[in-house]
Amino acid sequence: MNANVGSRAVGVAAGLCLDRVLGEPPAAWHPVVWFGAAMQRLEKSVYADSRAAGAAYALSGVALGWSAGALVRSTTAAVAVCVAGRELRKVAVQIEMLVLAGDLPGARAALPSLVGRDPSDLDTSAICAAVIESVAENSVDAIVAPAFWGLALGAPGACAYRAINTMDAMVGHRGERYGRFGTAAARIDDVANWVPARIFAALVAVAEPTQARRVAALVARDAGAHPSPNAGVSETAVAAALGCELGGPLNYGPISQDRPRLGQGPRPVPADVTRAIQISRRVERAVVVLSLARYAVQRLRRGPAPGRR
Repeated sequence: MNANVGSRAVGVAAGLCLDRVLGEPPAAWHPVVWFGAAMQRLEKSVYADSRAAGAAYALSGVALGWSAGALVRSTTAAVAVCVAGRELRKVAVQIEMLVLAGDLPGARAALPSLVGRDPSDLDTSAICAAVIESVAENSVDAIVAPAFWGLALGAPGACAYRAINTMDAMVGHRGERYGRFGTAAARIDDVANWVPARIFAALVAVAEPTQARRVAALVARDAGAHPSPNAGVSETAVAAALGCELGGPLNYGPISQDRPRLGQGPRPVPADVTRAIQISRRVERAVVVLSLARYAVQRLRRGPAPGRR
């Protein structure tokens, strides 16, 4: 068992490094895209405006993700496909560049690739806040959580997690069609991200050591007010590290929300987007280092191989 943990730790580190070097495969060859297409077909077959139908859909998706990971077997390959840190930061930088160039219409047009809110009336600060919130939340979804489940359960764990997170993105949001059907997918995603979100907050404190106490204090104060048990943790941690305030009013199509204010300080500016992206990079590096450290500790505990001195 311990040998398996060490092997998985190396696989997690290697998978993260591969994503950082190579990035996402083309959409036509991306297993996550294939999974999404398969779940769209399944939804057409099983959809009903009920939680029971949604639970059957969600459990089928988890089983499909787990089975795919069991076939792949390689933790390295599974993690490389299931993480998306490079793509996340690439899109965030692109929107930041549009804002810095004064192209707010272009930034608003690009924003839906990161967030689901209506960008049509967002000013510079609101666009920056949306990007920072997405970088924070998706650094959990696209980096920490796949690595965590890959370390815990190997390739099946990483792939099952990506299946859960993809289903949440597809049907987990509230609305007329998915209010009941998407409940199971959303709740499973909450459970799967609970530990990774808190690991992320701890790593943000490590990445910004001068702000560590502030991160801990503001997460304890503000995170619980967010409607998501995990996004509130990740977004508050980054807001605290940056010394800015996130949250506030936003629109999801016809649905308006007044999200709680997270963190303390002025509203974000483009420089804060740059710093949030840097935090995401440092958190990813920390996950790689910790994974390799886990492997090194195991090797030290095992001692030298028989016959060696």
